[in-house]
Amino acid sequence: MRGHEWGTMLIAINAEWEAPVERRAGSLDEALRRLPPDAPVTILIHGYRYAPHSDDPFTGLLGPAGWPRRLGFGRGQAGLCIAFCWNGTGTLWQANRRAAEAGRVLAGLARRVRSRHHGPLGVLTHSLGARVALSALPHLTAHDVTRMVLLAGAEFRDTAEAALAGAATEVLNITSRENDGYDMLYENLIAPFSGRRAISALPSGPRVTTLQIDHREHRHALASLGFPTRPPDRRICHWSSYQRAGLFRLYRRFLLDPQTLPMATLRAALPAEVTPRWSRLRGPEPEGQRFSMP
Repeated sequence: MRGHEWGTMLIAINAEWEAPVERRAGSLDEALRRLPPDAPVTILIHGYRYAPHSDDPFTGLLGPAGWPRRLGFGRGQAGLCIAFCWNGTGTLWQANRRAAEAGRVLAGLARRVRSRHHGPLGVLTHSLGARVALSALPHLTAHDVTRMVLLAGAEFRDTAEAALAGAATEVLNITSRENDGYDMLYENLIAPFSGRRAISALPSGPRVTTLQIDHREHRHALASLGFPTRPPDRRICHWSSYQRAGLFRLYRRFLLDPQTLPMATLRAALPAEVTPRWSRLRGPEPEGQRFSMP
């Protein structure tokens, strides 16, 4: 994919001074002008530690060779991909506060996209990026964001439920017992002694499907839908939701071709429950490497 072609499909926007700032002025309007009316727009949001001017996510995770390529951009996928870069550095408390502030900036970006384009608008996040995405919803109309995929999200269940209550957004909530330690750390540092739980405990419902990617039956259900994934190979990991082979085929279909994967289909195939926290530490050894990709 030549550079000028990537420029029409992938742009970077920074959350700065309470506003979305394009790294190349006019790039968003140019991209939206060229976009077919029904083409998808996908916004990617990183988590803790990254920032536009320090460990820039656009040079790796959210850049041309990272998530955009795994979603198919640069390899024939139609649509527009936006890397949304915010300041996730500092202490966890500082980054948690700034994530909510970045959510308001994200809402401004979503409104700007919606003023020019009416195709599907999806969001893919990791960790504190889930807090950014969910914080945007109260500042938007119900149908502004079509779908979200939240990977190992760092946000509280009650906050997520309140944000989603007024939205028509459909959410694929990716969790894993590999992330239990990170969930517990977030809960106990941000809201100690409150009893509040992270969104790994968010139950499935009409507009939410919680998928446990290290659960054997959840994985078998995904395979039955045409999305085989590798089994877990470690007990603790915060990054398996985007590193494990096979998962991006699911995310791509869910976000970029939503009509072909209805929420009702996912809910009917997947087990209704996830396993309790820490069950992976008490349970059997990982399944090993039994896996085949079509």
